[in-house]
Amino acid sequence: MSGGDFRRSMPEAHADLRRKAGLMQSLHIDLPLLVLLMALSAFGLIVLYSAAGSELHYVKRQAVFFVLGFIGMFIVAQIPLSMMQRWAPWVYAGGLILLVLVLLVGTGAKGAQRWLGVGGFRFQPSEILKLAVPVLLAGYLSRRLLPPTFKHIAWALVLIGVPTVLILKQPDLGTSLLIAQSGVIVLFFAGLGWRYILGALILAASALYPMWHYVMHDYQKQRVLTLLNPEADKLGAGWNIIQSKTAIGSGGLEGKGWLSGTQSHLNFLPESHTDFIIAVLAEEFGLLGVILLMALYVFIIARGFMIAIKAQDSFGRLLAGALTFTLFVYVFVNMGMVSGLLPIVGVPLPLVSHGGTSLLTLMAGFGVLMAISTERRRVTL
Repeated sequence: MSGGDFRRSMPEAHADLRRKAGLMQSLHIDLPLLVLLMALSAFGLIVLYSAAGSELHYVKRQAVFFVLGFIGMFIVAQIPLSMMQRWAPWVYAGGLILLVLVLLVGTGAKGAQRWLGVGGFRFQPSEILKLAVPVLLAGYLSRRLLPPTFKHIAWALVLIGVPTVLILKQPDLGTSLLIAQSGVIVLFFAGLGWRYILGALILAASALYPMWHYVMHDYQKQRVLTLLNPEADKLGAGWNIIQSKTAIGSGGLEGKGWLSGTQSHLNFLPESHTDFIIAVLAEEFGLLGVILLMALYVFIIARGFMIAIKAQDSFGRLLAGALTFTLFVYVFVNMGMVSGLLPIVGVPLPLVSHGGTSLLTLMAGFGVLMAISTERRRVTL
């Protein structure tokens, strides 16, 4: 090929590249992330069918929420980042009002008052704050000089602390800790100095005694004691974790086969279709199935951090990093509590455990990631 032919061929290739990128940009889709989410969702439905005792009711309900979740993800992805930043304080304020209403007129179950009922439909307002807190904090800090000063750190901690305390009063220790970490990680990614981090660790250590005696409820203390010695009450508090570890260990390398797990199908394993669903997966698909699941999570998390790194401004970087790290915390906490490494705090396994409101919130977070990704493409192409 002559030099002239080479020069003539470049505009056509460049135009084709722009057309392909433009299609993804116009639809606001991050294709690698979408493929990974669909693969994980499909795998989750397969595991859920067995965990729910082959009852299609749970699978159909979860499939409906998946459809709604993906639709919500695409809708959120169309929202410009500037609009998210502008509306975050209002969403945050609305979420706080709903949390106060939960404490006043909320509905309860199993000793906790965490839901609001509207027209026969029940939802958890705390799910709104899982997304509102990192968006608000990312917007607040990105408009200021980084790393943040003591004044800005103090205000950020107030914004984190108010919803955390309100949720803690429901009581819902697991969700309050997740929301707190989603805000703190924004501070960390903003360049929080190590002296502040060390001070926070010392403060947290000194707060353990008063929290144990004056903040934590009896059932929360029991979960910690059960973690340290589950065999102390084999038929009571330790039953869940003992049966979970039995299911995980009995799966071996390749598992007993789909629909062939004994711990869940013989009702030894409680909450098998929600918090403890990975124990079902480990029993039926073995170590290989767990590795496959973890690989999907690793690829999704890696894609999220790649989006954060390539974001064009501080708001996008802080927000994408916080949302991605929050997904990691979800996975880590669920797997840790099911395997007996962490206390049981009721954290579902993302896109695998049966659930409605939490799934919609999670998919909205992925929509934000896609908005950040396509915002980058719109600027750079």
